[in-house]
Amino acid sequence: MRLSRLFLPILKETPKEAEIASHRLMLRAGMMRQEAAGIYALLPLGLRVLNKITAIVREEQNRAGGNELLMPTIQSAELWRESGRYDDYGKEMLRIKDRHEREMLYGPTNEEMITEIFRAYVRSYKDLPLNLYHIQWKFRDEVRPRFGLMRGREFLMKDAYSFDIDAAAARHSYNRMFVAYLRTFARMGLKSIPMVADTGPIGGDLSHEFIILAPTGESEVFCHSDYLTYEVPDENVNFEDATGLQTIVDKWTSLYAATSEMHDSAKFEALPEPVRMSARGIEVGHIFYFGTKYSEPMRAEVTGPDGTPHAVHMGSYGIGPTRLIGALIEAFHDDAGIKWPEAVAPFRVTILNLKQGGADTDAACEKLYRDLSGKGIDVLYDDTDNRPGAKFATADLIGIPWQILVGPKGLADGKVELKRRSDGSRELLSPEDVVARLTL
Repeated sequence: MRLSRLFLPILKETPKEAEIASHRLMLRAGMMRQEAAGIYALLPLGLRVLNKITAIVREEQNRAGGNELLMPTIQSAELWRESGRYDDYGKEMLRIKDRHEREMLYGPTNEEMITEIFRAYVRSYKDLPLNLYHIQWKFRDEVRPRFGLMRGREFLMKDAYSFDIDAAAARHSYNRMFVAYLRTFARMGLKSIPMVADTGPIGGDLSHEFIILAPTGESEVFCHSDYLTYEVPDENVNFEDATGLQTIVDKWTSLYAATSEMHDSAKFEALPEPVRMSARGIEVGHIFYFGTKYSEPMRAEVTGPDGTPHAVHMGSYGIGPTRLIGALIEAFHDDAGIKWPEAVAPFRVTILNLKQGGADTDAACEKLYRDLSGKGIDVLYDDTDNRPGAKFATADLIGIPWQILVGPKGLADGKVELKRRSDGSRELLSPEDVVARLTL
């Protein structure tokens, strides 16, 4: 992509309404525009990041055995009356009527609809376990939407729902998602720590929030520092191996880790002082087993091995891809702008032509652009007439991981400069060596 052709409305001034880094930088970097309170249009740069995030989420859900479908945003109120939640949900639910005066709603979540789909087709325990997921827009009418995409009213959500014959089988489904979540966030460059969450009336220990540490996090979290050294399972993890998955989950839940809501100061203080860690954290995912809470009132049953009907045991597993954009920026930025991890960056490389119109620099940039694009690398070529300082500022602001600086002085020696955005390190290399380095 040539920068001269990219719709990138960069702001020079920081918007007054932006309270946190991610909100400020997304607006300044031309990634989004506010259309109403808590509702944003994603502009091309922001959408590229969102697409990278959803691709990783989708790949890991599929790897763990998920079946993707797509449920509508508008749901019937009757489904929610079946579960008993329609009158209890509160003002966060956007209630509407169609032209026939039928009560509808803009879905804030999908437990009712997925249960209705399941019960329409699945009859036997032999069809279990089953995991169905989708990536769809949601709406919750927050009292005070703030912080940009971190707490918006309209947001993209990955919801997965598991169906099992009993609690023991449901635990294996839960463990699949637990491990898939560890892998998902690690692939985005994030170190996530699973922390026990409130299970409400269900009880038990099958509810975890996945928290990333960031200095600008929403709330204080407390954990054992060894979590920072744990290695995430690789792509060869066997999701069919119940014992192996349980071993992984046991390791990742063996040490103290709690959000401020679930914090037990006595247990935390009992840890040796060197391993006690308190920090700011951001929730990026939540998994939850809720048993037969929906399957019983909505009669989602299968015939069991004993020939009698059994209400299926369910779990739900959420990740907010739009929220993750903000969380990633909170974790990776500096005073100059965003520092994207390569896996989610809108472009992997940006070429900065420091003398636009110069025969040698134009030719070198064009060749780099062709060579890198030909190898499947996402490249943004700054071919604008802006001064070098403005180009440096734009590149740092939008956070492309690698910058190739092409100027006449370096080219006279057959060199260009390769800068790494994450740590500011620089190297002088030949254009051919730059291509080789970036295609390793």
